[in-house]
Amino acid sequence: WQTCNCIGGWHYNTSIYERGGYKSAATVVKQLVDIVSKNGNLLLSIPLRADGTYDEKEAAILDDLEAWMTVNKESIFGTRPWVKFGEGPVAEKDIKINAQGFNDGQFANMDYRDIRFNQTKKYLYVTAMGWPEDGRLVVKSLAKGNTALKKSISSVTLLGYGKLKAQQTAEGLVVTLPKPTNNIAPVLKIAK
Repeated sequence: WQTCNCIGGWHYNTSIYERGGYKSAATVVKQLVDIVSKNGNLLLSIPLRADGTYDEKEAAILDDLEAWMTVNKESIFGTRPWVKFGEGPVAEKDIKINAQGFNDGQFANMDYRDIRFNQTKKYLYVTAMGWPEDGRLVVKSLAKGNTALKKSISSVTLLGYGKLKAQQTAEGLVVTLPKPTNNIAPVLKIAK
């Protein structure tokens, strides 16, 4: 399935530009990761001015998206859904469809407790929708004894950083993250 969305209006709108009404790169990434975790695609529109160019605010958003994707693209491209799409407050909330089914506001409210999963044959990718202030991330769906995992977790890597300290407990996979390496979302890579 595919969803189409736009960072502003569906056509260039000077008032959206002037009031700073574009979606942030963080909001777009959260939406993308959520969609991919549910086996979908995101078609993202960047509205262009009459001369066919985008403005400097849109350029900054594209630069931020590029920076995040350069490091984390392996967690998006060529992945498939895991046995569970995610966990956290937004995943567990009963979200009512409004208007024509647009619920974009949900993505802006996500934080580190909102986690999404996807996988390749070799790896499970775990994306937290933000960085915990204390650096402690708990992935409840990867608790010790979870039957969705065929074996215990031996190592956890943060894309763009390296190996992390992690322990599987009854509470979940407890990971100690470094200081944020990007302004959007950390992605953990776990060998299966």
